[in-house]
Amino acid sequence: MLSRLYSFTPVGIDAQLVEVEIDLTPAGQESFTTIVGLPDASVKESKVRLSSAIKNSGFKFPRKRVVINLAPADIKKQGSVFDLPMAVGILISSGQLEHPPDKSVALIGELALDGSVRPVNGALAAALAAKSAGIKRLVIPRENAGEAALVKDVEVYPVNSLGEAVQFLDSPVQFEPYELDIETIFESAKIYDIDFKDVRGQEHAKRAAEVAVAGGHNIILVGPPGSGKTMLAKRIATLMPQMTLEESVETTRIHSIRGLLTSEHPLVGTRPFRSPHHTISDAGLIGGGASIEPGEVSLANNGVLFLDEFPEFSRRALEVLRQPLENGNVTIARAAGTLTFPARFMLIAAMNPCPCGYLSHPTKACICNPRQILNYRSKLSGPLLDRIDIHVDMPAVEYRDLAERPPGEDSETIRSRCQKARKIQNRRFEGTKITSNSNMNSSAVNEYCNLEADAQDVLKMAVNELGFSARAYDRILRVSRTIADLAKTESIKSEHVLEAVQYRNLDRSYWE
Repeated sequence: MLSRLYSFTPVGIDAQLVEVEIDLTPAGQESFTTIVGLPDASVKESKVRLSSAIKNSGFKFPRKRVVINLAPADIKKQGSVFDLPMAVGILISSGQLEHPPDKSVALIGELALDGSVRPVNGALAAALAAKSAGIKRLVIPRENAGEAALVKDVEVYPVNSLGEAVQFLDSPVQFEPYELDIETIFESAKIYDIDFKDVRGQEHAKRAAEVAVAGGHNIILVGPPGSGKTMLAKRIATLMPQMTLEESVETTRIHSIRGLLTSEHPLVGTRPFRSPHHTISDAGLIGGGASIEPGEVSLANNGVLFLDEFPEFSRRALEVLRQPLENGNVTIARAAGTLTFPARFMLIAAMNPCPCGYLSHPTKACICNPRQILNYRSKLSGPLLDRIDIHVDMPAVEYRDLAERPPGEDSETIRSRCQKARKIQNRRFEGTKITSNSNMNSSAVNEYCNLEADAQDVLKMAVNELGFSARAYDRILRVSRTIADLAKTESIKSEHVLEAVQYRNLDRSYWE
């Protein structure tokens, strides 16, 4: 008897509908299973799990030849998501399940040897694909129910075991779909456990962080160990506008594919903060691998990518950052196919002023020679630094800043100012593809960055004396526009340009 069920296979951050066909034919005294349809190793291994899971669930594994076809055959099938539909299909084909599911039902789930159902990656993507395919009901592992229930118009039925899935298919009216109050979950997920007021001292860097968030600019922090670079970077995400539900679902889908969600936290409600180690490969940073998975730049989508010890990253890994920094997405091309992942993030980089970290430190002597310092700084290419709008020094924090200075402004207060500046930009760029001052193109810079006469003189003097590149010149104008937006002025004044020039420290002569 031939049976047919529906499931999904992950493809990048999406999912593809798959027909699971099972046919049983006589095979003598021994049974054996064949899986076709371009399965990977994890799918092929499922035939070992199927036999034990079916037997330990109180059913009989047929002593026949079991042929399982996963269609369409030209798409590679990966993961353990097909265990549950294949087991149910075998029970249907062997006559042990009297009421096979109709075309409105799909199943995903990994089976343990005892017949229990384990969670899988990409449940949210599967639910979105089910909605697109017109499938109304999705049988899913209980641990994945929360993320799948984020999709409206798809009824999610969580199960703990193969036996429970069979009970649902036999008598679906006895089961209630999983209910999720999305708005309540979203509100509770938007709470940060850190605040910007925790940062003591470093007023210049804190102001630079506010400007960076207000205009969506990338920023690099330069300072000795212990100056608070990491502490400041972690709290910059709390200044960004709160995520919309659409942004939250998009980010959650990426984290779901990588298996980073839990049943207690099925929704990513705060801006993601990703901080990969400097030994990460370019594939780990950008994405790739045999199954083309999203990398750290995509996991940081709608949030912050923090690269500490910036010059210690491999040159290849740093250079591949150019595409996502410019386009807001990353395209991975492999023999298996080409996929594009979203990668709209704010880059925060941090570095020491020299290899030992104590160049210009007030109390600790630098032990680096000029050649070491030059080699250290030369690891960062000019084109990459030109894509970082704001460069700021963070000197060692003095004792009085730690002990005597009262807490600064909290995240909510600063975020309010940043949101007002973003609203000005939204009105300015309405009807265009530009979302913030940081991604203005050359024509937009010429149109919207109107300098007063004294501001033009200041910028001309800065460019001539400091030798800024043409790209750095544009970056200064973009940052000046953001500072003017924070000040709620239409024209850019000289003080706005002066502050923006202060944020190009790595272009100055003492770095040469």
